[in-house]
Amino acid sequence: MAMNWWVLRRRVHISWLICILCLALLIGIFLSRYAPPALFASVAWMLTGSLIVGLTLWHRNIFLIPLLVIAGMLIGLWRGSVQNVELSGMRQYIGKVLTVKGNVREDVDTDASGSLVIRMDTLQIKGKSVAGSLWVSAKTDTDIKRSDHITITGKMGEGFGSFVGTVYQARLLSVTRPQPGDVARVVRDWFADSVRRAIPSPQSSLGIGYLVGQKRALPADLVEALQIAGLTHVVVASGYNLTILVRLARRLFEKVSKYLSALSASVMIGGFIAVTGLSPSMSRAGLVAGLSLAAWYYGRRFHPLVLLSFAAAVTVTINPSYIWGDLGWQLSFASFAGVMILTPLLQRFFFGQKKPGFLRQILGETISATIATAPILISAFGQFSNVAVIANLLVLPLVPLAMLLTFIAGVGALLFPILATIVGLPATWLLTYMTSVAQYLSHVSWAITSVSLPSWAVGLCYLGLISLCTLLWRVTRYDLKNTNIVE
Repeated sequence: MAMNWWVLRRRVHISWLICILCLALLIGIFLSRYAPPALFASVAWMLTGSLIVGLTLWHRNIFLIPLLVIAGMLIGLWRGSVQNVELSGMRQYIGKVLTVKGNVREDVDTDASGSLVIRMDTLQIKGKSVAGSLWVSAKTDTDIKRSDHITITGKMGEGFGSFVGTVYQARLLSVTRPQPGDVARVVRDWFADSVRRAIPSPQSSLGIGYLVGQKRALPADLVEALQIAGLTHVVVASGYNLTILVRLARRLFEKVSKYLSALSASVMIGGFIAVTGLSPSMSRAGLVAGLSLAAWYYGRRFHPLVLLSFAAAVTVTINPSYIWGDLGWQLSFASFAGVMILTPLLQRFFFGQKKPGFLRQILGETISATIATAPILISAFGQFSNVAVIANLLVLPLVPLAMLLTFIAGVGALLFPILATIVGLPATWLLTYMTSVAQYLSHVSWAITSVSLPSWAVGLCYLGLISLCTLLWRVTRYDLKNTNIVE
């Protein structure tokens, strides 16, 4: 009995307590979606949970972990309930024809019917500010950019994912572009126009998508081909693109100064997020990359579970709707978990301590990310890409080179306009190869399989994946703290 009590009084490392707290907070915010909005909205729940957290982190004993879980869930329930109360003001307008003012949150897309797809936030209805974001489609030729102030009118419909409402076939009443407005977006569009002078379409659109995550100019047939081939993730702004840029910036100055190396990589993180916009996936990617860079600079090591749970908790605390149904946020974390946890375990299991080469690393990361995101993708879209691994193996190793050549083409077109097409030839050839791979693989008869996967089956899939990772870790005894995406 005395021995058992001694074990329960053992102190736990603070990083694992933070991990447990973050996971409990995520569970609380998720469950708040199904609780009455006002039940946990009182600040007393947050204060109670915070006091328990402070007590647990101060003593750090094993027997206090259940209290830490309860405290984290209470704080999560409080944060989610506060968000639910705020969003309830918007839900009263469902089914009504309204005039809504707001800001364009992200780059505007075009759907299959040719309508513009606009994501609005900072909403105002009848002169009053309302919480949440709005998904809008509109048939218009008006040039709409990220950060524009717009006014639309239409019938409010039920929301989906992280959107509190939808307005289909809205009528655009006004567009106002603030000055100087979104400077990073202006610079990005200016440079993208330069790239288009050096590289023909659709290759230029693909290169710009790689470099800055701008995908609106992609032709509809190429977008469909990239989706079927499982390559969309490298065109939209994602953690993969950011990781390439951060690694490049860090390694360029590593031999000069560790401080200069970390500073250049930090500037790259901030600049890339400013250019692409703070989408759910980019908020996760930027936070994970920043924490990984800080760990490298100070000679520390984060366990991937601690890093991912902390990043998830921070982003969801800022916007609880991410965990309630934002597909981009969910896929982003699933993909990173696959790369940071499953990949090194598989590499160690099959190849021992032999360090993986570039191609083997790319193949391992592609397979792991595909496995980790498959249940979510199948549940959301009812289909699975059978050619994703092949397509990624043929394309992903060349993406860094494509980004570099696209950048050189854009700079060349600015400096030597007469020679723009010549400077852009290497990028054109490489991007033509990539578009050909996507088009060819998307048209093979067995490219996709239609599969139905209910929510409970998704949970079972991830339970099985967690069991697999646990088994691989027990067999290999690999120290996952050695995984750092910026190295």
